[in-house]
Amino acid sequence: MDPQIFFRLSIGSLGLRLAVDALKDRPGAVPAYSKCWCDIRIGDLPVRRTRVPLVSSPRGSPDANSNLVVFYLEESDVKTLTVSRHFSAPKANLQIIVYMGKQGSHCGVTGRRQIIGCLGLEIGLERFEKPTLLHDGWIGLRQKKGEVSKHGPELHLRVRLDPDPRYVFKFEDETTLSPQIVQQLGSIKQPIFSCKFVKDRRSSPLDITSTSEKRERKGWKVMIHDLSGSVVAAAFMATPFVPSTGCDRVDHSNPGAWLILHPNAAGSAESWQPWGRLEAWREESGHPRDTICLRLHILSQGQEAGILVSDIAMSTDKGGEFCIDMDQHLPAGGTPGLSSASLEAIAGGFVMNCKVSGEEKCSEPLVQLAARHVTCVEDAAIFMALAAAVDLSVKACRPFGRKAKKGFCHSFCS
Repeated sequence: MDPQIFFRLSIGSLGLRLAVDALKDRPGAVPAYSKCWCDIRIGDLPVRRTRVPLVSSPRGSPDANSNLVVFYLEESDVKTLTVSRHFSAPKANLQIIVYMGKQGSHCGVTGRRQIIGCLGLEIGLERFEKPTLLHDGWIGLRQKKGEVSKHGPELHLRVRLDPDPRYVFKFEDETTLSPQIVQQLGSIKQPIFSCKFVKDRRSSPLDITSTSEKRERKGWKVMIHDLSGSVVAAAFMATPFVPSTGCDRVDHSNPGAWLILHPNAAGSAESWQPWGRLEAWREESGHPRDTICLRLHILSQGQEAGILVSDIAMSTDKGGEFCIDMDQHLPAGGTPGLSSASLEAIAGGFVMNCKVSGEEKCSEPLVQLAARHVTCVEDAAIFMALAAAVDLSVKACRPFGRKAKKGFCHSFCS
């Protein structure tokens, strides 16, 4: 399997330093400047916002991992940036605006904001084979008329560009139709796995177009087979999806859950080793559509609770991305006994994401997987089982008794 080209652009070690003279004409500015933020932009990618702490010591510098912001660049993003009229290839401007504002609920800032300064930093987007440190240190902020004052505000930042190759997999049909799973590399599609969905026939037939449906969804499982037909991973519904008392939905107080498993090499063909536990439930929101909440714990030998590595909410209408990204969620404690597929490099970086459709749409999950977490085909298979469980959770969290749109999830109605 050959991975696709991706880059990880990280901006961290952020800090703001102000000259004492700069505060003379600003009564009360010192406590205000302790609540500073910045917007970070590169090309047409979504703007990222983060806090910028004030550094009072003239020789001080922030921690390298503080307020880390990460952009993930696909090869197409790099090409777009380098041919854009705004940038001269092979450079791209990293633009940062630093401002003062009150902390609040809207992206961290409410009310009016006062711009402290801005900067533009050229970054190379060549295909570096090794991690490259693009900038590390203090740089003056532009203020009025684009000038950089010798005694003006300074921003400390550390900018790093790392190759971050990924495998890209696609379910060729709905999960419930037992589709083939292919690896995508440009326009080339290579079959890698097959996915077999099984519904426990000992439970009552599930017809989500019927108002007489039983008040539980249980017995679902997904088996991931390699090209030889061997089962290399699975997802079993461990806790039924049932409505909570007084409502028609799976609530946070009693979530449904999946066990993600792989065959036990030391056991028989029917022996399974737990890898992770995925919980899912439905949350009401003030909007027309609710959200599906998904929480993944990685399990290791001797640990029942596991390690929380992902806590995601997505739209029931549009679907979204389930993601494991240690830059966004750093779990507490160590990682004893975890295999390569169990995230040995849990201390940082992107691991996996899975795009799924909303509950009323036919979904064909698209999975990106960091190449460094795949030492063999079986490692990738575990994440395919997880992706299938994520996709099925969206369907399993549908309100009970609600009629589905015509033609929706026909595979459940057999």
